Amino acid sequence: MLSPVKDTYMLKIILAEDHKLVRDGIKMLLGTADTLEVVGEAANGQAVLDLLEGGAIADLVLADMTMPVMDGKAMLAAINERYPKVKVVFLSMMENPAHIAQMIRAGAYGYLLKNTGAEELIFALNHVSTGERYICAEIGINLLEQFSVDVKTTDYSGIEFSERELEILHLIAEGYTNLEMADRLFISKRTVEGHRQSLLEKTGSRNTATLIRSAFMRKLI
Repeated sequence: MLSPVKDTYMLKIILAEDHKLVRDGIKMLLGTADTLEVVGEAANGQAVLDLLEGGAIADLVLADMTMPVMDGKAMLAAINERYPKVKVVFLSMMENPAHIAQMIRAGAYGYLLKNTGAEELIFALNHVSTGERYICAEIGINLLEQFSVDVKTTDYSGIEFSERELEILHLIAEGYTNLEMADRLFISKRTVEGHRQSLLEKTGSRNTATLIRSAFMRKLI
C-alpha cells in the first residue's frame, strides 16, 4: 500500500500593487511556482494592513514602493511594528542605491527591480522565507559600481569551489537569470538554484549583492 504523499508547504504571499494589470501579471507568474501561493491582493499599503487585521495569514508581503493612500515605506514600518513575523519584499522601479539601503536598514527582507526575471524573483522569495535577505543581481552590481564598501575579512582559502560553482558565480555577476544559466550550461534550472544556494552558504553571503561584492573584492570574478 502506498504511503500518502505529504503536501509541500506553500509560502503565503500578499501581493500589493496599485496597477491591476501589473498585479495580475505578477500573480500569474508566482502561480507557476509550486512553493508560492498568493492569499491576498491589495492596491496599497493600508489595504495590506486591513487584510492582516482581518485575519489573513501570510508569510510574505510582495509590494511596490509607490502606492496611493499608504506607500511601501509606511507599510513596512507598520508591518514591522504590528506583524513582525511577516516579511516584506519590495518589487519596484525605484533603483536609487541610497533609497534601497534605507529600506533594507528599515527592515525589508528583499528588494528587486521590476525588470527582474521570473526565475530570480521566485528564487528570492524562497530564499527570503528562510530568514535571509535578498537584493537582486542588478542592484548588487550597481551598488558595487557606485559604492566602496568595506567587506568583512572572510578567508576563502579553506573553501573549495567546484568548477561549476565558479561558472555560476561568473554568470550571476553578468546578470544572467537561473533559466538563462541553465540553458547556457545545459543543466536544469533546479541544479542552477542548488549551486547558487551553495555559493551563498559557502561564502556566508546574505544575498546576491553581498556574494558578488565579496567575490569581486577577492578576485574570484
